[in-house]
Amino acid sequence: MPELPEVEITRLGIAPHITGRVVTGVVIRHPQLRWPVPQRLGALLTGQAVQSVHRRAKYLLLAFAHGTLILHLGMSGSLRIIDAVEPAGVHDHFDLVFGATAMRLRDPRRFGAVLWCAEPTVATHPLLAHLGAEPLSDAFTADLLYLATRGRKQAIKLVLMDHRVVVGVGNIYANESLFRAGIRPTMAAGRLTRAAAARLVDAVRATLNDALAAGGSSLRDFIHTDGSAGYFQQHYFVYGREGDNCRRCDTPIRRIVQAQRATFYCSRCQPSRPA
Repeated sequence: MPELPEVEITRLGIAPHITGRVVTGVVIRHPQLRWPVPQRLGALLTGQAVQSVHRRAKYLLLAFAHGTLILHLGMSGSLRIIDAVEPAGVHDHFDLVFGATAMRLRDPRRFGAVLWCAEPTVATHPLLAHLGAEPLSDAFTADLLYLATRGRKQAIKLVLMDHRVVVGVGNIYANESLFRAGIRPTMAAGRLTRAAAARLVDAVRATLNDALAAGGSSLRDFIHTDGSAGYFQQHYFVYGREGDNCRRCDTPIRRIVQAQRATFYCSRCQPSRPA
């Protein structure tokens, strides 16, 4: 699933091609994505200019003068800038056309989203209203994480993936961040010390920034807007490395399942009680 770095890379890829451009057409080939694609998008957007392209959590927000187009890549989606006349594939469900070019959504599993918000402040949309701090912003602090974990028996990895606390830290980057911080993923969140919270905040930022620098992770479906792939997966410390030796201490990486998601950790580098 595309996580925050992949979505941010997508934003950086599409923004120069569509910001300030006027929509000349909308093509909806398959309206049944995670939620139905509004059939009136053509009438709403044709003749209107994209004012800006932002990201909130894993949502891409295309701002127009009269509202915001909300896009989500789901589990397998990608956006590409293409020639508008390029034939569509079976998984190409939505095009936003700008004359000779188009922005095309490809989504094999159809868990993505194309939605319209007419409200003047998109932050009040139900999908965005209860989101937590952006992990690369000043709002994500050690104090915020420490206070959010008080009294919680839930595993720290699951709290780190809770979008009401911090957004965009999906399974891959939660695994990697906890390794860098030296924290066992199964530890009860309420046992997180202030020092460990500070390490974890720093580790999340470092992991996400390193992933951005490497072009994100291309495991199955994620590609850049130009069709190229990211390569951060080549630098994973733990994710997907069950049985391989830890890059730091040579202890074999272990795999368990938490909340139906795979968790990877090093039993030596990530002690059960962090300092």
